[in-house]
Amino acid sequence: MFLRSLQLFMAFFALALVVGGQNPPAQPEQNPPDTTTPPAPADAPKESAASPAGAAAAVDPNTFVIGPEDIIAVQVWREPEFTRGAVVRPDGRITLPLIKEVQAAGQTPNQLAAEIAKRLSEYIKDPQVDVTVTQVRSQKYYITGEVNKTGSFPLAVPTRVLEALTNAGGFRDFANKKKIVILRKGERLKFNYKEVVKGKNPEQNIFLESGDYIIVP
Repeated sequence: MFLRSLQLFMAFFALALVVGGQNPPAQPEQNPPDTTTPPAPADAPKESAASPAGAAAAVDPNTFVIGPEDIIAVQVWREPEFTRGAVVRPDGRITLPLIKEVQAAGQTPNQLAAEIAKRLSEYIKDPQVDVTVTQVRSQKYYITGEVNKTGSFPLAVPTRVLEALTNAGGFRDFANKKKIVILRKGERLKFNYKEVVKGKNPEQNIFLESGDYIIVP
C-alpha cells in the first residue's frame, strides 16, 4: 500500500514538472523605452523655413557695396516672416514682404538695413533690421598661370596683389615671379614678386579692382 502511494506521488510530481516547463510564469509587461524627443520649452527660439542660412562673408558692412548676384541675409528682430535670404537680381533689387521691391545694389549692408527699417516702420513699430552678405558674387578678381589655384576669387575686402597671390596657394615650380602682369581694363600693370617681398618698389603691390586679371607666366 505504501509503495503504491509512493508511485502515485512520484507520477504526479513528474507531471507537475512537465506542465511547469511548458508554461513558464508570465513576466510583467515592460513598456519599450521612450525614444521620442521631449517637447521644446515654450520660450525656445523656433526655426523658420525663411531663415537665412550660411555664415556671413568677411565684408565690412560700412564700406562693402552690394552688387548684382550677391547673396544677402535680411533679419528683422522678432519678425521671422521678414527674416530671409535673398539673391540680388541683375536689376540690383530684392523683394521683401509688404515693402516689395528694394534697391540693394549700390548700397552697403548698413545702408540697406536702414532703408528696409525705414520702409517697414509703416507697418511695424521700431523695426530692428540687420543685413549681412553671405556670399560675394558681384565683385571678383581672377588669377591664371603658374599658381597652384587658378580661377575667380571674391573681392569681399580690400586686397592687394601680394595677398591675392597668397590666396592662390603659392607658385608652381617654373613660375616666373619677376614678370607677373595685372590686366585692368586694357592696361597692363607689372608686378615683380621677388622685389616686393624684399621691400623694393612697394608701389607695385596695388589694391585690386573688380575684374582684374593676375597672370603668372
